[in-house]
Amino acid sequence: MKCKLCPLFLLLLTLCCNVFAQEKKDSANAAAPDTATGKTVFSIIFGKYPKHREGVYVTHGGDGPLLSFASMKENGEHLRNIPRFTLFLNVGSNFNKDFSKNFGVFTGINIKNIGLISKPTDSLKLKQRVYTLGVPLGIKIGDVTSGSFFFFAGGEIDLAVNYKEKQFVDGDKVHKFNEWFSDRTPLLMPSFFAGFRINPGFGLKVQYYPQNFFNKDFKTKDKDGNSVYPYKNLEANMMFVTLNYNFSGIDYFKVKKKRHYMKMKNGKAEFEVNY
Repeated sequence: MKCKLCPLFLLLLTLCCNVFAQEKKDSANAAAPDTATGKTVFSIIFGKYPKHREGVYVTHGGDGPLLSFASMKENGEHLRNIPRFTLFLNVGSNFNKDFSKNFGVFTGINIKNIGLISKPTDSLKLKQRVYTLGVPLGIKIGDVTSGSFFFFAGGEIDLAVNYKEKQFVDGDKVHKFNEWFSDRTPLLMPSFFAGFRINPGFGLKVQYYPQNFFNKDFKTKDKDGNSVYPYKNLEANMMFVTLNYNFSGIDYFKVKKKRHYMKMKNGKAEFEVNY
């Protein structure tokens, strides 16, 4: 079915990739209170590694540009496919915990655009992709304190949110559609990943999906009303490589106590508020 991006998906996107920059200076007439100043910077590619390491800290980035590859077979025979490159939309946020200067763990939430391009015949080309909402769980080993160089690895569970398919005949687009929470792919898509990061924010990640991209049990109707299983004999295992994956972009600044004063002047009372 055809469907535009729903408000819920836009809200999730806003929560993942919306960051702000804030800096507050004391007034020249204020009476030397404690101050809370923070500055956050969002960068998919570059950025300073967070300076604050105590407790859990948040970083932003995501998968950036994705180059996808697939091993595809139909009825046991190799199916021609083409590497797929995409820039939009791959963003995310991570929650990090460093236990020492050489070891840390992370989880988070990521939005990814993953898919395949195949050519069943010389004239027919199919582009099939799915937007996913993923939760990774991984470890970091190396110089995780300064972020100059470390390896990371782990696993991720993706929730398939929106499926889209385009069909081309002799280079002309003849049909397209998209479905929310489609049965054409598995609802949950597990994967494994590994990569490294180098200061000041450059990195590389490889991610592999061992599960079939398509749901073999998916059933639809042909023009005569007969039940057909379009993916019954189709196997597709996907992996992708992404550059500029990083754990940079935002300092998780501490909120310190700040006091507001009102002085006793001209008979007015003095009071103090802490937060």
